[in-house]
Amino acid sequence: MTLPGRATPRRKPAHVLANVPYRRLWTSMSMCSLGDWLNIIALTALAGNLTQSSGYQVQSLAIGGVFVAKMLPAIVLGPLAGAVADRFDRRLTMVVADILRFALVLSIPLVGTYQWVIVATFLVECVNLFWVPAKDATVPNLVPKERLEEANQLNLLVTYGTAPVAALMFAALSLPAALLGGMLPIGREPTTLALFLNAVLYLASAALIFNLRGIPKGHVGHAAPSVLRQVVDGWRFVGGNQVIRGLVIGMLGAFAAGGAVVGVAKIYVETLEGGDAGYGTVFGAVFVGMAAGMFFGPRLLRELSRRRLFGLAILAAGFVLALIALVHDLVVVILLTVVLGACAGIAWIIGYTLIGLEVEDRLRGRTFSFLQSTARIVLLLVVAVAPTLAGLFGQHPITFGPELVYRFDGANIVMLAGAVLAMVVGVLALRHMDDRKGVSIFGDLFAAVRGERFAPEAAEERSHGLFIAFEGGEGSGKTTQSRMLAIWLRDQGFDVVQTREPGATKVGMRLRAILLDAAHQGLSPRSEALLYAADRAEHVEKVIRPALRRGATVISDRYVDSSLAYQGAGRALDQEDVARINSWATGGLTPDLTVLIDVPPSVGLTRMASPADRIESEPLEFHERVRREFRALAATDPDRYLVLDGTQAQNDISRLVQDRVREILSDPVPVESEEATGTMPAIRD
Repeated sequence: MTLPGRATPRRKPAHVLANVPYRRLWTSMSMCSLGDWLNIIALTALAGNLTQSSGYQVQSLAIGGVFVAKMLPAIVLGPLAGAVADRFDRRLTMVVADILRFALVLSIPLVGTYQWVIVATFLVECVNLFWVPAKDATVPNLVPKERLEEANQLNLLVTYGTAPVAALMFAALSLPAALLGGMLPIGREPTTLALFLNAVLYLASAALIFNLRGIPKGHVGHAAPSVLRQVVDGWRFVGGNQVIRGLVIGMLGAFAAGGAVVGVAKIYVETLEGGDAGYGTVFGAVFVGMAAGMFFGPRLLRELSRRRLFGLAILAAGFVLALIALVHDLVVVILLTVVLGACAGIAWIIGYTLIGLEVEDRLRGRTFSFLQSTARIVLLLVVAVAPTLAGLFGQHPITFGPELVYRFDGANIVMLAGAVLAMVVGVLALRHMDDRKGVSIFGDLFAAVRGERFAPEAAEERSHGLFIAFEGGEGSGKTTQSRMLAIWLRDQGFDVVQTREPGATKVGMRLRAILLDAAHQGLSPRSEALLYAADRAEHVEKVIRPALRRGATVISDRYVDSSLAYQGAGRALDQEDVARINSWATGGLTPDLTVLIDVPPSVGLTRMASPADRIESEPLEFHERVRREFRALAATDPDRYLVLDGTQAQNDISRLVQDRVREILSDPVPVESEEATGTMPAIRD
């Protein structure tokens, strides 16, 4: 029973996996994704093992053939298979496809020839063309529309997240293969064990789907356009936009860099005597690195421009790929591969995010479709051509002496070529997209590593002008003191710009009316913080920076510290969030001197005239929190702050301010000058 006057607690919606039919389908997808990745690793390893005795070139071409057999059906037959798959019972389609994949994969170690590896691989991928569209079309039937995005995120998680799991499983199977192989009727190769496990996963998926109810019998759809058609149509949308063009080129370059490692990993690890365990570890290292880069990269360098980080990540990927090509130590190669994957992951996640922000809603879907289709073609070219080129180049050891021989073979040259390509693409991406031209990239990067925003504009302007801010609570007398300082400096012949926040610009006056009008008591704290930041951005751009550029002294009544104190402490908003939006709004411009007039709120509020504005009318506890935050800010940087007791006489405070300002003036004012002019009269708020 609900008690009167009490709101009924809202139940948290159940997780999408609480939906039993979808959970079964998702489990089936997880098994199939794990099996697919395990299949790629095992088949390329098996192709290399079967042709190992035929020489380096034949082995390289054999591995390239497996990649071609896996990619070719999706490009050539994908649209046709998608159209046909829509006309059959989806549950039956997935069950039959899983059983066929089980039989085909199981047959590969039984036959044990390279020719059958290629044929079976091609047939498995043809069957996949029916399973995938049936699965994609089934998800919206099992999940409510409002949970579809959550379901799609989980689908992507198992699609790509199972890759490192499969790689670790293959590496683990490679170690005890000799022991486990004796229990099996056929083969002692780790590839045999991996393919058996792959086949079992497909069979388990078939059992799950067979017992799944609620899937429509079928749907008459329309044939999807070919991949090449999507590429041609997509380029019309992205080719004319310089930023989007730079994003797409950069993302494909990062994709190609990772693909180059995957394409030649098997033969390269063989030359390093890493065996199948080493190959599985290197394969998994790429995806572990990508996951880490996607999650941690943007967070660790959050103060760096996203566009710059995108280009720098691709440049770094090229540099790391070059190191991988030149280093002949398997442990170092694995560690570098993780770093390479991280760089590619950073570029990929930033590229996707920027495309979502930069592309109009009506074009966004086609842009992503174009990107995915082009990425598929790039992957096909890289993983197929890379081992082929490596095989054609062959092995060419370089002799530096009778006992010093450096191995330099086709895998090395392919990875070096990929490294050069990635670095060229990274430079092009920076040229196309750099949003901080004229600012040192290295300075920007080093500041971001320290968690700071690099602001060379502020440093340059301080060398020409002087920026002084006055801060304090309500009734502290800061407005009076800022005016008195401005008058004193003008009397000494200085060019002075006296300003205030909020309301120093035409836009600012409108914002001031909103922010201080007591009629707007319902304004949310976040909105208030953003409006103050908007006023400050306009203030810096239109008033402060121009004055500093011409060498003037700017005296501002309030600046960033007021937001940190009033919105951060007073409104209990996250201080880092408030600091971040204000740093962005001001471009990192900080005062040369901040004068804090400290007065207890119980005293300051009694000095204010009636009626009180929206901020002045806040309770005493609010103003106490504001005062504590002002004092805390001053304590963190005492060299930049001058903290004065606001209960002193105005003339005494004024003299203390003048003494401190005299120390930082580029053209110091002699003490005699002040004595000759006398003490300025007090001006009340």
